[in-house]
This record gives sequence, C-alpha cells and structure tokens, in this order.
Amino acid sequence: MKIYTKTGDMGSTGLFGGPRVSKDDDRIEAYGTVDELNAALGVVRAAALPPDIDEQLSQIQSELFSIGAELATPDPDAHHMRIIGPKHVAWLEQVIDGHEVTLQPLKNFILPAGAEAAARLHLARAICRRAERRVVTLVRRHEASVSEDLLIYLNRLGDLLFVLSRVVNSRAGNPEVNWVKPASD
Repeated sequence: MKIYTKTGDMGSTGLFGGPRVSKDDDRIEAYGTVDELNAALGVVRAAALPPDIDEQLSQIQSELFSIGAELATPDPDAHHMRIIGPKHVAWLEQVIDGHEVTLQPLKNFILPAGAEAAARLHLARAICRRAERRVVTLVRRHEASVSEDLLIYLNRLGDLLFVLSRVVNSRAGNPEVNWVKPASD
C-alpha cells in the first residue's frame, strides 16, 4: 500500500466511517492537534528522561492515538472508538499525585525553562492545552459526539505535563525560574 493516495490533493480528507471534509474542518483541527501533541511527546522522550517518566509518556502516547481515532470518527459509538474512560483519567490523577508529593509547593508563577526535557515538556503542555481548546470548539460549534472523559483526560494531561516538567527539573537539580513582573512605565 502506498503512503500517498492523492485523494487529499485538493484540500479534503476522509473521516473514519464518515464523509470527506475540508482539511481545516474543526474535527481535523482537533485530532490534528492531538497528533501534534503525540509527536511533541515523542520529542520529549528523545531527551534524557528518567525511566519512570518515559514509561508514563509511552502509555500516554498510546492513549493519545486512541483519542485521535475517536475524534476522527463522526459516530464513535457505532465504530467502537470510545476507549478513553474514567480509569484513564484516574490513572493520570494518580500519576500527578505521586509526583507532586516529591515537589516543593509552588509559591510563584514559573517560566517554561530548565533542563532540555523539562522545556520540551512545557512545550508539550502548551500543545495539550491547544488540543483541549480545539476539542471544546468541536463540541461547542458542532455538538459533536465527544465523551466527557476525553475532555477531562486532556485537561488532566495538561496538568500532568506541567508537573512532569517540574519533576524533571527537580531531579536534574535545576531550580525553577520564577516569573518576574516587568516594571511598568
């Protein structure tokens, strides 16, 4: 099977079990941004990471692939594409809680900086927040069939990526860079 089909040459793409839509359709934006997040996590994993965090990100990448499949399917129930559920959200919360107990409480806003892996995690967090916004747009504008668990998952994942950036910096001995409010004129 060839990688190119030529069916998208004029700016449309096919949905799983559904019609062809424009490549700038809100559904394509949503699952495309989830795909971008998954690729960003691959870039994070290419940096030096502690094995426990690498393993957690590996699991998350598989779950993001499932989220992309659900979002690419106009009728996910008919095609058995609802995979992400409460247990996935609970796992993210468990991972967050496990890492947070190792960190000092935040007293300031922090800048995305520090070790290379931490900076990459901050970038992935920002992409995750955009993916969440794109899914909310899909639901709001089109009343698309997106599970509440999927939305919650993306929200928790953004939280986890922030926590992981702090953990990576902490383990590397890098202090957090506090935001300093610029002086006004």
